[in-house]
Amino acid sequence: MQKTRVVLLENIHPIAEDILRKEGLEVETVNGSLPEEQLIEKIKSCNILGIRSKTNLTSKIISSAPNLWAIGAFCIGTNQIDLGVANARGVPVFNAPYSNTRSVAELIIAELIALSRRLGDRNSLAHLKQWDKSVKGSREVRGKILGIIGYGHIGSQVSVLAEAFGITVLFFDIARKLPLGNSKQIERLDDLLKVSDFVTLHVPETPQTKNMITSREFKMMKKGAYFLNASRGTVVNIPDLVSHLKSGHIAGAAVDVFPEEPINNDDAFVSELQGIPNVLLTPHIGGSTEEAQENIGREVSDSIATFVKRGSTAGSVNFPHVDMAATEGAHRLLNVHQNTPGVLRDINKIVSDLGANIRAQSLATDPNIGYLLMDMERSDAELAVSSISQLKTNIRTRIIY
Repeated sequence: MQKTRVVLLENIHPIAEDILRKEGLEVETVNGSLPEEQLIEKIKSCNILGIRSKTNLTSKIISSAPNLWAIGAFCIGTNQIDLGVANARGVPVFNAPYSNTRSVAELIIAELIALSRRLGDRNSLAHLKQWDKSVKGSREVRGKILGIIGYGHIGSQVSVLAEAFGITVLFFDIARKLPLGNSKQIERLDDLLKVSDFVTLHVPETPQTKNMITSREFKMMKKGAYFLNASRGTVVNIPDLVSHLKSGHIAGAAVDVFPEEPINNDDAFVSELQGIPNVLLTPHIGGSTEEAQENIGREVSDSIATFVKRGSTAGSVNFPHVDMAATEGAHRLLNVHQNTPGVLRDINKIVSDLGANIRAQSLATDPNIGYLLMDMERSDAELAVSSISQLKTNIRTRIIY
């Protein structure tokens, strides 16, 4: 445990460092993300890597880190990580799928009201010493229709908060979902767009969601409707949104995510959406609250600590899930191998030939790999590691205690 080296990038909440240090891990923190070559050099001897959304872990980077045991994504999404390569190299990836749900939902409700009252423009004018006291374009949200695209953890939380304001909630999702409160699922996206006064996106970044909102979808929306996106920047065609905002068909927009974003706070941010009336632009801060970042720090670091201590991969997004209680007086062998017939037979034969006593054993597989935990005597485990590591199907084998 004392020699397990952790590198945390991108200003991850300090609670993560505290938790990992208390578990006896050596932790190094880095402000911001790193360019590819610097990152490769930084993690050559790293066992655990923690990142947020700005660090793109490509196949080249992951393959250049032979000592990497696990990756912690201190955020919701993991599209910035080549999960397939990590899987093939025996590296589980842990994230925090629920911890910032409330923060993103609250931002959406705040922006929904701000757009309806044109608060962004009026705030800017007031700072410029201009007094724009007018009811034009200012409306209550009560009695309006909110269309939610993507009814997952965040979308459903937005639904609950919106109803408290007297808003009628409709939602579209590719899967059948249980509606919360009085919300209603709509079968076709087009039907949702046609009737909504506000449309908000809460979908993951996938090939299916790339450019899912273009000029075609904006034309279907009601004239004077509002558009919000706090999901992923690639989901919306920005030039098409700009065109419909300038024409007045879309009355306002709130955008928190962009196709291209600055790597750090020192870089300039440029967008076609800048300078357009009643457009709220925020720097990817949907989950950027103290509460959310602390919760994320706790959730991911707890998963990492449990993995380091006992090999548990429960909650991993790219790995077979195995979680086995510690066996008193035994030592644990971890093995990741290619999922081909006969592997477990070969491993058990090695153990049997050593005359070793297996105290406990647990195996789980996915289409590509198998993950095995095996508890035995220390001396037996050390001998077994050497032999198992020589198998052609072996990806990674080590002892954790």
